[in-house]
Amino acid sequence: MPVILTKNRIEQLFEEKKENILSVYFTAGFPKLEDTAKIVKYLENSGADIIEVGIPFSDPVADGPTIQESNKTALDNGISLKLIFEQLSDIRKEVKIPLILMGYINPVLQYGVEAFCKKCVEIGVDGFILPDLPLQEYLDEYKTIFERYGLLNIFLITPQTSDARIRRIDNNSRGFIYMVSLAGTTGAKGDISEDQVNYFKRVKKMNLNNPALIGFGISNKLTFNRACAHASGAIIGSAFINVLKNSKNLEKDISGFIKSVKGIQ
Repeated sequence: MPVILTKNRIEQLFEEKKENILSVYFTAGFPKLEDTAKIVKYLENSGADIIEVGIPFSDPVADGPTIQESNKTALDNGISLKLIFEQLSDIRKEVKIPLILMGYINPVLQYGVEAFCKKCVEIGVDGFILPDLPLQEYLDEYKTIFERYGLLNIFLITPQTSDARIRRIDNNSRGFIYMVSLAGTTGAKGDISEDQVNYFKRVKKMNLNNPALIGFGISNKLTFNRACAHASGAIIGSAFINVLKNSKNLEKDISGFIKSVKGIQ
């Protein structure tokens, strides 16, 4: 049997911190093949609360052009799931905050679900975000395996998700719910619309068991603060990928970006 932490780091974080949680997504193997582990370390050092490491995939349907381009670059660089595991093999010697792998179900199935879970526990991954894994399929096929290894599967909801489905997702979730702020693909936006605010308020009124983090369109201090007013925190992806793409000094630029989002001097 696997050695499992008594409490998942994601759950521990939400017990200890109730607001202004910043989760940051980046694509493994981008901008350069060997950047994965150092970006994780720089993010923690800069004040990120959760890190989502993207597993590049050839057809990332939920992602906008920025993340699609980073997927292509990473795959061209030679990244693979096996190599991501190798790059993160010693990460828990230095990094304490929750780590989530985000990607599509196909690479997980190719690797083997049980072998994937075993490897995640071995290196210290806390959970997954698999946007194309349907809830019913998860419940029927994978929930038992994931739970046996103490790994959390994070589900997405959108403005189009019915209250009944949100309740069902909430009842089958641990950790947090990924609240997609708008219909469509990922991408940095300038501000949050009133329609989005109404959606945030609708979900907040439901008093769900799990906290929520708002993602898609969060790109700066303004949008982060507006999202945090309606949820436990927010997720930044595309805007951070752009920082990495244009960076001449990863450590300095990552630190500057995270501190600007969180309003840290």
